[in-house]
Amino acid sequence: MTTAIEREYSFGAAARILDVPEAKLRYWSQSGFVGPSLRRGPRQAYTFSDLVSVRAAKELVDRGFQPAYIRKALEQIRATLPTVDRPLTKLRVTWDGNTLALVEDGLTFEVTGQRRFDFGLSDLAERAAEVLALAGPRPEAESPAPASAKPRGAYEWFAAGLAKEAEPGQDAAAEHCYRQALASDPGLAAAHTNLGGLCHRRGDAGAARAEFEAALALDPEQPEARYNLAAILYRQGEIEQAASELRRVVQQSPWFADAHYNLATALERLGGKRQAVLHLDRFIDLQGGEPSVAGPWLDEARARLRRLDA
Repeated sequence: MTTAIEREYSFGAAARILDVPEAKLRYWSQSGFVGPSLRRGPRQAYTFSDLVSVRAAKELVDRGFQPAYIRKALEQIRATLPTVDRPLTKLRVTWDGNTLALVEDGLTFEVTGQRRFDFGLSDLAERAAEVLALAGPRPEAESPAPASAKPRGAYEWFAAGLAKEAEPGQDAAAEHCYRQALASDPGLAAAHTNLGGLCHRRGDAGAARAEFEAALALDPEQPEARYNLAAILYRQGEIEQAASELRRVVQQSPWFADAHYNLATALERLGGKRQAVLHLDRFIDLQGGEPSVAGPWLDEARARLRRLDA
């Protein structure tokens, strides 16, 4: 029987588990702040470890810390979780005002000041199991939560754009929302990323490239913008530059399966057969061997591996 820790979670399920609006989770993910680590073709999903990271990030956001600080604080947790050799439910995430750490449940954690927080992973697992049991099966693709009818700030406009994108034929309305978000906050890199996606969808590669580059100028660590920019560079024949961008993506976000696949494609074009094999192997590992969720790309990756190894 699959436990809550072994399950994958949609944006909607994660929102209910963590008590965070789904639109905000999507915003955090698209801005490269914190989000799901699994990609099943076009679908993203959270692991239990991702839920731990988002829960910790939420606590720090609520205390007024900036995204750059929080990203750095989360690095240790993300690096430690995969190496833990004991049940995750026996651990707590705790923070002393300076450092996020994993400690054994039941151990005392002496700190001073008012900024301390901690939460047990067993509590999080119980909440995840409860949400899954109450909600039952959910569709794989979920729409963002409806935004306010009268957005007032950058985030509200951004959330409204996400909602419009989920509606057929509403790309123009979504673009208007994202531009309003940028008018309110010119530093909102994720709005440029989504505008780039809209431009690309309507066939304007030049405008899409400009938007992705604008997003990266504001936030060089955003993986979605860099991945999308690399796709445009590849189609425009700038294979070496595309490979360079994709290398940065997989260095920053090693869980980004599609980036590994596309990097393998670019490297193969450049004659880097051995490196292409490594990234195809990584893509297959990240897909978990599940063609039902990975789509035809998993079979294609395996076929390419056989060809390259021949």
